[in-house]
Amino acid sequence: MNRIVTLDEFILRRQKDFPFASGELTGLLRDIGVAAKIVNREVNKAGLLPILGRADRENATGDEVQKLDLYANEKLIDCLKNSGECAGVASEEAEDIIPFPSVDGKASKYVVVFDPLDGSSNIDVNVSVGTIFGIYRRISAADGPCQIGDFLQKGSELVAAGYVLYGTSTLLVYSTGRGVNGFTLDPTIGEFCLSHRDISIPATGNYYSVNQGYYLKFDVEMRRYIDHCSDLNLRLRYIGSMVSDIHRILFQGGIFLYPNTRKYALGKLRLVYECNPLSFIVEQAGGKAITCQLERILDLEADHLHQRATIAIGSPDMVEEMREFVLRYSPR
Repeated sequence: MNRIVTLDEFILRRQKDFPFASGELTGLLRDIGVAAKIVNREVNKAGLLPILGRADRENATGDEVQKLDLYANEKLIDCLKNSGECAGVASEEAEDIIPFPSVDGKASKYVVVFDPLDGSSNIDVNVSVGTIFGIYRRISAADGPCQIGDFLQKGSELVAAGYVLYGTSTLLVYSTGRGVNGFTLDPTIGEFCLSHRDISIPATGNYYSVNQGYYLKFDVEMRRYIDHCSDLNLRLRYIGSMVSDIHRILFQGGIFLYPNTRKYALGKLRLVYECNPLSFIVEQAGGKAITCQLERILDLEADHLHQRATIAIGSPDMVEEMREFVLRYSPR
């Protein structure tokens, strides 16, 4: 019988992999794990508590905010603020960055970006949701408050990223640039335990994930590629929670698409909070992530916190195949 390895133990063992192994990054990942346990507890009791439904407000990018969005946002901020390992956060639910005061004189070297509850509207109908996070080493002086530039670094500068999936079981998947590992929450002991070691995405797969209801609003090259997927009898799966769709593709292979539409000419997903962290994970697992204009996601320059982007992400052979369709059919 294999010995149980907890998230805390695994992080401490891997600390030597970090370019700046001084303990702060280790502490940050553990703080995120604690926040995930708290959010998981509330998600699992959502039907019993008055935290379902809309919060009667919009976030910084005009999306309706769910009550659980606000709860998850508050818990992540609380857990990251109290330890002193984090200099500040940027959240999809906040218009601007949130700098943290120093704790016990610590000069915090990292900042965190996150989408506290991706796909939160699914909660009302008991469908999987998730938390997405990314960690950057700050480029501003460590003896002062964090700056906006700390959060607008390219995705290729991420030192760690991951997601938590609240589903039939609760999984935390993360990478520090040395492969991808997954941990399942054991509710009997209250610990995330190593369950998926060295995750590797298949080179191709039988799934494509896209909101096909917008088919007529996509550009012609994207419609041709979707037709191609249908002609191959690939299975269409779209949950409406990016974490859930990417998680399936990470393990079973496939491609996730969120192209531009007439309404969202620049795309709809957030580069900083969603596209960069998940692209980091997928690339570390051997996959690819590009925009529908064929730029590598992790090389994109961000000029504001809530910048939007298109994305094609997943199995490397399928992303390359999609690239060929764009080159063949795009009028540009």
